[in-house]
Amino acid sequence: MLREAIMEAFRAPFRRHGANQSDPHEIWALRDVSFEVRPGEVIGIIGRNGAGKSTLLKILSQITEPTIGEVDLYGRVGSLLEVGMGFHGELSGRDNIFLSAAILGMRRNEIIGRFDEIVAFSEMERFLDTPVKFYSTGMFMRLAFAVAAHLQPEILIVDEVLAVGDLEFQKKCLGKMEDVAKEGRTVIFVSHNMAAVRTLCRRGIYLDQGRVVFDGDIGDAVTRYVSTVSDAASDTWRRSAPDHGAFQIDNISAKLEGHSLKLLIESKSLKRHKPAFLAVDISEPSGTVIMQALPQIEGFIRPEESPHKIEVKIDLPPLIPGIYRAGVWIGTHNTETLDEVRGCVSFIITESPTSGRTFPHTPDHGFIVPEAEITKYTKKTEQTKIGTGV
Repeated sequence: MLREAIMEAFRAPFRRHGANQSDPHEIWALRDVSFEVRPGEVIGIIGRNGAGKSTLLKILSQITEPTIGEVDLYGRVGSLLEVGMGFHGELSGRDNIFLSAAILGMRRNEIIGRFDEIVAFSEMERFLDTPVKFYSTGMFMRLAFAVAAHLQPEILIVDEVLAVGDLEFQKKCLGKMEDVAKEGRTVIFVSHNMAAVRTLCRRGIYLDQGRVVFDGDIGDAVTRYVSTVSDAASDTWRRSAPDHGAFQIDNISAKLEGHSLKLLIESKSLKRHKPAFLAVDISEPSGTVIMQALPQIEGFIRPEESPHKIEVKIDLPPLIPGIYRAGVWIGTHNTETLDEVRGCVSFIITESPTSGRTFPHTPDHGFIVPEAEITKYTKKTEQTKIGTGV
């Protein structure tokens, strides 16, 4: 029985075979990766872009076969990897629910029993009979996550579900993954959002250049990862490989001028697209976005004006000292993403906004120190303005 088989968890997932003979010029997405996952564990897999996280999840989801080694899975696997993976664009949302469930080996009566719950979670009832090729990225993700999480998988594998969707949807996803874990099922979660990883997971696997460099307590894994990322802070970013979509961000540079952050963004339109606008996310060292700038909410990036060179000036609020990162999203309304580069450039705040205090602000109390004004009321209802400060 599948439900009993999960008790065996992942036994000897990756075994190396043969001698260590390889071309020194070969690039391995994963190398010498070996770990075991027990039933009911919630594991966060973290690392930089290109570390091998998504490749590992594709192997665990049996989408990609490893060149060397093997993976043993015990139980039904529900996976949410790239948006739309496993969905047929010409079919409606309703048909894709039944198709996905059938691929997982569920009987029709089982699917019907879960159908209303899936639709309610996704909040997609109005569009259920629309072909999914017309869905926005956010709509796609809502339905895909609802299907993956509600079809009773013994193992739930999720890659960057928090990258798309509004805050309410993100909270629902985290809550559902917590529910799955409480039921004794296994959750393997990849995200660049370290706050979400800390909240959901107890164990962390830190990948770097295709190898496991740490496997243990999630707090220790995040600390090691963040310290490595901070050491590699850079105020410039350049695309290393061409994109094949409608739009491409090529270069981003950051410069701190007083209390303002200036970003220079170079990009180009590769195909026709609707007028687009941009957003800039500012994140703290562990990857949690603490603010977002929307310089212009109307579409102003037009394909006929390509290539594009845009300067954005952001007036920063008082921030505690540390390394911060900026990422750029470019897209159209209805959450259609043309291109996005998360946390790609960094800037360093060295001066404390509370330097005159006897004790400094720490990350435990937040990263932004807003100005505040105090007015004291006496028993005689007189007002005394004491002053302003941070």
